[in-house]
Amino acid sequence: MTAAWGRLAILLLVLTPRPPAAGADDANSTAAACPLDLGYVATLPWDHSPCAPPVANRTACCMTVLGVGLAARLRATGRFRLPSAAASAACLRAFSAALAAPPLSLPGSLVPACFPVPSQFAITPDYCAGVTTAAEYAEVAGGASVAGLNASCGADITSLSLCTRCLNAGIGASARLTAAAGNSSKSQSCFYLTVLYAAGISSSDGPDSPATASCALGLALSTPRPTSSSTSSSTSHTNIAVAATIPIAIVLLLASLVALLLWRRRQDDIKRRSIQISESRRSCPRPNTGSVMFDICELAKATGGFAERNLIGRGGFGVVYRGVLADGTVVAVKKMLDPEVEGGDEEFTNEVEIISLLRHRNLVPLRGCCIADDDPDEGKQMFLVYDYMPKGSLDQYIFADGEVRRRPAFSWAQRRTVILDVGRGLEYLHYGVKPGIYHGDIKATNILLDADMRARVADFGLARRSREGQSHLTTHVAGTHGYLSPEYALYGQLTEKSDVYSFGVLVLEVTRS
Repeated sequence: MTAAWGRLAILLLVLTPRPPAAGADDANSTAAACPLDLGYVATLPWDHSPCAPPVANRTACCMTVLGVGLAARLRATGRFRLPSAAASAACLRAFSAALAAPPLSLPGSLVPACFPVPSQFAITPDYCAGVTTAAEYAEVAGGASVAGLNASCGADITSLSLCTRCLNAGIGASARLTAAAGNSSKSQSCFYLTVLYAAGISSSDGPDSPATASCALGLALSTPRPTSSSTSSSTSHTNIAVAATIPIAIVLLLASLVALLLWRRRQDDIKRRSIQISESRRSCPRPNTGSVMFDICELAKATGGFAERNLIGRGGFGVVYRGVLADGTVVAVKKMLDPEVEGGDEEFTNEVEIISLLRHRNLVPLRGCCIADDDPDEGKQMFLVYDYMPKGSLDQYIFADGEVRRRPAFSWAQRRTVILDVGRGLEYLHYGVKPGIYHGDIKATNILLDADMRARVADFGLARRSREGQSHLTTHVAGTHGYLSPEYALYGQLTEKSDVYSFGVLVLEVTRS
């Protein structure tokens, strides 16, 4: 049994702390309660002998031990880290007290030396690809990676071969997270999240199981004292075997991590060379459309290489980045679904064709698009470029998410203006152009707000043109449940009345929230 990958993962966490910005929680840290159950510290059979003064191994004494509690909280609540800087500081105080209490009686200076930044375990959405919950981890890492992690780390991981298999699955899932983060510097934090997920979610026995704590989290276990010469001999042989296998596992782990980092660097070099080769290429107008065919190099430069810090939205359609073009124009760049995913290519083509010529005060204007298929690693990529709406989407003003954010102020006058703006936008789509256009997916997340809090209808991926006053019939009903009109949901009959029904649901949400 080996503990190598967990030790290194928790070590990486502590060597690269990313504390959240100071705020009210820091000022009240003394009053906060720790949400971790630290009872395992005194009962789990971990080897605390290296923690007696002089401390020989702070990783074994602090980092891996606290990792058990963080993984247990993930298992119970679905959240990776602690809710605030104050809670983080409170947990470190409680952890220090648990180590100092009998029977451990370890020095009180141990925890401050291990964790010099008391707030470092607080939730930080920019930590790794925006992942703060188990559900977000599964979405970003992908179903195949999570299934592999659950299968490899779920049951018996007591032997070296089984623990190594768990390690390999973790490295694969971590690579997917790092790729989603778009920044190789996130590889350490992404690997840390994978360790906690393997111990807290994938493991069937849970992180406080000795086998899980040892393999996934790297907690060194204490060995029973021998009672006879035969037992002593057996223990000696066991120790020799473990001593022989742990260096091999460490070498395998380091080699895998180095390979991961080299692979990420190679991808960055390929993208950099692609941008340098294409530097002379420029975006050009699309004939008879009023929009622009952008070059991917220009979009990459505008978004900082599609950096995570510029990520402003994520959904079933793909992801949206904030970007600044060479002329200073602020835009929103939507990277569409993989064309291989059902509907991805169709939605892109549909949106470009339908709204390229539309110009209205209450519609989000399409500035242009981009299709890139010359990168052998990325494959075909499709982007839509819109004017940036600085106030975000309507849903954040009418729906609360208390644990993450509070709703911004939204007066009744603003609500009335938003309702009228959306109505005017739909009226233009239905009767202001020929043939009329049915949006098909009116909902709060598809209503964006400009700098003046004026509403604009967005996301025309499901829109359809009318057929000389007839409804559009389809066997593939899309849209969002709860907003769909009965005739569309049941029979695939899309008309202007379908949009009006969805608009009515939206009005109720705006006025009742």
